[in-house]
Amino acid sequence: MSAKPTAASGSARTPSTARQVLAPLALAQFICSFAGSNMNVMINDISKDLDTTVQGVQVAITIFLLVMAALMIPGGKLTDRYGRKRCLMAGLIVYGIGALISAAAPGLGILILGNSILEGIGTALLIPPVYILATVLFTDVASRAKAFGAIMALGGIGAAAGPLIGGLISSALSWRWAFVFQALVIVVIILLTRRIEDPLPADPTRSFDTGGAILSAVGLVCLVMGILAADDNVWVMAGLLLAGALMLLWFFLWIRAKERSGVEPLLSTSLFRDVTSNLGLVTQHVQWLVLLGTSFVVSAYLQVVRGYDAIHTGAIFTAATVGLLVTSLCAERFAKRYAQRTLIMAGFAGTLGGIVVLLVLASGSESVWAMLPGLLLIGLGIGAMLTPSVNVVQSSFPEDEQSEISGLSRSVSNLGSALGTAIAGTVIVADPKVGAYMGAMIVLAVIGLGGLVAAAFLPRKTELR
Repeated sequence: MSAKPTAASGSARTPSTARQVLAPLALAQFICSFAGSNMNVMINDISKDLDTTVQGVQVAITIFLLVMAALMIPGGKLTDRYGRKRCLMAGLIVYGIGALISAAAPGLGILILGNSILEGIGTALLIPPVYILATVLFTDVASRAKAFGAIMALGGIGAAAGPLIGGLISSALSWRWAFVFQALVIVVIILLTRRIEDPLPADPTRSFDTGGAILSAVGLVCLVMGILAADDNVWVMAGLLLAGALMLLWFFLWIRAKERSGVEPLLSTSLFRDVTSNLGLVTQHVQWLVLLGTSFVVSAYLQVVRGYDAIHTGAIFTAATVGLLVTSLCAERFAKRYAQRTLIMAGFAGTLGGIVVLLVLASGSESVWAMLPGLLLIGLGIGAMLTPSVNVVQSSFPEDEQSEISGLSRSVSNLGSALGTAIAGTVIVADPKVGAYMGAMIVLAVIGLGGLVAAAFLPRKTELR
């Protein structure tokens, strides 16, 4: 069992301390989400500068998202052993080093090392503490919704505004300065993080399930790499997908065997027995899949098909950023008036409506500004459901299980981001024409419909534990 909070932790739950903690936590989620989308508008610039291809840059983006997803569960578990603040600081430092290496990268290989590997590892270390701290510091649905609303608002803005900010930096200076920008934000977060006191004591005696960490990571890597191989070799794709499924099955059997033998596994199988949490995880996965998938497809379409530069491509995404910001910042107000299930379903409905509008207006008009209404609706829909989905999952478990559920939750969300880029990117990069663009968006819409169905099965009221 995880260490229980001590009496000292109660003092950490004052409003002033909570506000001090929330700023660096929200900024941390912002910069990690920004890193996942800002490269989308720099595809052409990076590929030309590093003498690589659009697909090569797509692979770098996907590997970054994949490393996050694969290591998020182990990252969450490490917080019990080494403490939330220590893992947060370590992640920030590793991330910052990766950003600087990326800025100076002479080729695609070094870019993958800095951006995809080191920034991915840093993110996996720093993100679980963000959600654990928010959960234990804010103990009722409304205040927790406010905290998650701020964190998810900046996270969503990072993902949605990444193309605009990245485009401005790339056009005014160079794509390399986008990574310098990330390093500077990391420095600010480190300075703000010094005031954080860990509300739960670390337990250095806790064991770490290395075998489980390897099995889960390899399984997730095989799954996403299988999707990336779809446009190259169908047999390689099938082999990787089968290998991924078998590794994840082995992982589940592994942790179940450890539990039965009385040894602490990487994840408790009890996490998968909560139906409400499972449905919430599905909605989280689909939300990030649709958001990052849409970002990649629209960015690639505007640059490859329409010939737009980075700054004009980023400007188009302003509509999604505004929509996401508006609904995310209303999270606390929405949580007081509506059930979490209602908000998630409304979010999916708005997002699906946005995709339909995007397809209809964009296909019937020569102006790319016709995309704005659809992107605005997508931003409003995603922003409305990000916070309640997180709240449903985190609130399904007590404090002594927050490290595990936070790691699992963030892994599922980042796997959605990786799959969104991989699935949508595979379709449009394989044949970057208007037809392929529409096909990729239709695929995202179908997946989004699955998220809506999952949300419909959520209970009308969720209990806070």
